[in-house]
Amino acid sequence: MTSNSAENTAPKQRGRPFKPGESGNPSGRPKGARNHATVLAAAMLDGQAEAIIRKLIDTGLSGDVSALRICLERLLPPKRSRPAAFERPAQIKTPADIAEASQLILQACASGDLSVTDANDVLTLISVHTRNVTVSDLDTRVRALEERNKSPENYQASKRSFTEGGGEHPLQKSLDAWRARGAVSK
Repeated sequence: MTSNSAENTAPKQRGRPFKPGESGNPSGRPKGARNHATVLAAAMLDGQAEAIIRKLIDTGLSGDVSALRICLERLLPPKRSRPAAFERPAQIKTPADIAEASQLILQACASGDLSVTDANDVLTLISVHTRNVTVSDLDTRVRALEERNKSPENYQASKRSFTEGGGEHPLQKSLDAWRARGAVSK
């Protein structure tokens, strides 16, 4: 029968052996370090890549479908997005700029300078930009109105001009609250 020493009965380390912010390798893997297997594979192929590619092409031309697929995937990779070159206005800030930009994109698409997909992508960007400009403009206008109506005197003047046209001022509840606090007299 074997004896159970303290070393054999101690629980094994579970979970995280290091405190947060500490590690067994503080400097970590160096930036740009390549995997060892990748380095070995590149060294083996060095100088032979051209012969391997020629053999793959020859095999593909002889009818091997897998070799053909590999050749096509490598020689003609899937289309990725590319920068769309077209005439555009210097800035897009006003509705007139938006209309001008849209017209230029449609002309570029019609002339074949831009694909329909690229034109659609750019028009989507312009649409998002238009919404952002609109929200920014509305925010500026609301802030100006709120600033103008901050003081009770300005509010009273605003109320008179509104009620003369008929209807109740939308900030009537705020005025009532100011009156309840004693900040404004009737």
